[in-house]
Amino acid sequence: MSVTKVLVVGGGFTGLTTAIALAQRGVGVTLVEKAAAWARVGHGLTIQGNALRVFKEIGVIDEVLAKAHSENGVTLYFADGRVMAQLPTPRTGGDGLPATIGALRPDLHEILVTKAESLGVVIRLGLELVSFENHADSATSVLSDGSTESWDVIVVAEGIKSQTRDKLGIVEDRAPTGLGIWRAVTSRRPEMTGGIAYPFDDTGAFKVGYTPVSDTQCYVFVLCPPVRPDNGLEDWQEVKRLMANFHGEFDDLRESIDENTFLNFQEIEWIFVDGPWHQGRVVALGEVVHAVPPLIAQGAALCVEDALLFAEHVTQKGDLQEQLAALHARRIPRIKGVVDASMLLAKWELNPGSPDADPGRVMGQALGALVAAP
Repeated sequence: MSVTKVLVVGGGFTGLTTAIALAQRGVGVTLVEKAAAWARVGHGLTIQGNALRVFKEIGVIDEVLAKAHSENGVTLYFADGRVMAQLPTPRTGGDGLPATIGALRPDLHEILVTKAESLGVVIRLGLELVSFENHADSATSVLSDGSTESWDVIVVAEGIKSQTRDKLGIVEDRAPTGLGIWRAVTSRRPEMTGGIAYPFDDTGAFKVGYTPVSDTQCYVFVLCPPVRPDNGLEDWQEVKRLMANFHGEFDDLRESIDENTFLNFQEIEWIFVDGPWHQGRVVALGEVVHAVPPLIAQGAALCVEDALLFAEHVTQKGDLQEQLAALHARRIPRIKGVVDASMLLAKWELNPGSPDADPGRVMGQALGALVAAP
């Protein structure tokens, strides 16, 4: 096979899934992560079936489903609580898996870390990739502790804020979407099965939605302008203000948020690298090269697909450069469909009342296109 020794840079879903998939194929893997320690913090996630298909392939699906709440559809609401539509979610992972799950990010991360460690992946925390050098049959890394080592391949999985992307000759950079997002984990009533509500005006949030993550909790997201206003409100008060015009089930969610609720705010940026993802023996995967607004819940799914397919390609017999080019050609059409749909949805979020807006149709079509295996 093309590789036997790989450095993975980044300990998120992309990096860990890459490390696991390679180790399962007999590759020696070292993973470095800039965080000095794993921290059990983070919000909820909506994970689609095509990510679950990857988790099944790498042998963690039972652990993932045990920590998650499964759903097979989503209800769209008007802001006053009336039902707009009830949409079944396409089973992008196949009929044998849930259409979608809600889960806590730290739960999924712990599952992947445990799996990687069980396969002998060497994990080194508190380190970053400072520079690299390509050679004919290897790539040399210089890490932030000053150490230098040679590898068959270096995988850059640092996320959208990657400091290595431009060193690969990639000219695209992350850009604003015009959107910001608040995320929270809070309580829910058992009969609340997940929904997204759309406003009548622009006086509050662009959109509010929630996904159950357990029998009693849910992940709530509030889409809003990209800058946190300096209005004297505490974070929890600001989220309640943004949700003030959303009713029905969203009244319950709003009232469950208080000063003890874990909240996270960030500007939503995006990137899509159409050109090559690699330079020599150094390749970027996941959100380093594609990241979009979380409007179709495909961010994590596309990342772990990258990871699994990368491992499949480079552990076959053949020329590494041809394998990396083939991986790129295979991934671009699938990812571009999600990018185009997500950015169209973002446009509609920013322009409520657009006469051509049909988010349910666009979401359904984009997910439907992902049912076929990548």
